[in-house]
Amino acid sequence: MALMWSRPGGLSLRTSWVTPATIWLGIVVVVAVGLPGFAAIPYGIANRQILVVVGGLIGSALGVGAAAVAVYGIRQRRLSAS
Repeated sequence: MALMWSRPGGLSLRTSWVTPATIWLGIVVVVAVGLPGFAAIPYGIANRQILVVVGGLIGSALGVGAAAVAVYGIRQRRLSAS
């Protein structure tokens, strides 16, 4: 959180509110980058293409991070509704 350009004052998701746009952006990143990244890893290993494996690992890491933010935002919404 400290490296982001637009960040909450406390630098933590614990005290900030995840907006609906951020939740949707996280879901889009998971589908557009994370899932293809997971698929690229075994493809690159099977074809012995190290750059595809590295790209898959980077995409997977971005997808996992975006999924964490989206899940946390959805959790905030559900807890505030009850």
